Amino acid sequence: MGTVMFFHLMQSAPADTLAINAPRALAQGWRVMVRGTDPAALDQLDAALWLKGGDESFLPHGLEGGPQDADQPVLLGQGGPVNGAKVLALVDGAEATDAEIAAMERVWVLFDGNDTARLQAARVQWKTVTTAGHPAQYWSEETGRWEKKAESPPRQA
Repeated sequence: MGTVMFFHLMQSAPADTLAINAPRALAQGWRVMVRGTDPAALDQLDAALWLKGGDESFLPHGLEGGPQDADQPVLLGQGGPVNGAKVLALVDGAEATDAEIAAMERVWVLFDGNDTARLQAARVQWKTVTTAGHPAQYWSEETGRWEKKAESPPRQA
């Protein structure tokens, strides 16, 4: 069972956070599934990720629905982790089932802290995740850099 990490975005966009965290996951040998709720927003995220890193870095990724979905190191879509992902990144209010969380090394919940509805939804997700016994961490960038503000250990069996 992996850790659910809540990223309270105050200054950066999901693409910025993914451009930092996804390469770290890939370096661990973990593929990443980025699940969203809006196809147009996923298209925008795809375009933004191509621009992150410039000449210094390349984040190999693709949009769900192509013939190479299973081979993508980072796959963006609305479905399940058909690429064998060990990291599930949730954007735009997407959710994960308890079974999906249990099967992952990490689940990243990226939410816009300036959007009251997204903030409230993240609070509900936190309660659901921690009540189910999954370890969770809450990270905030309110000071301009990421700081861990809270941690909930897994429930003892």
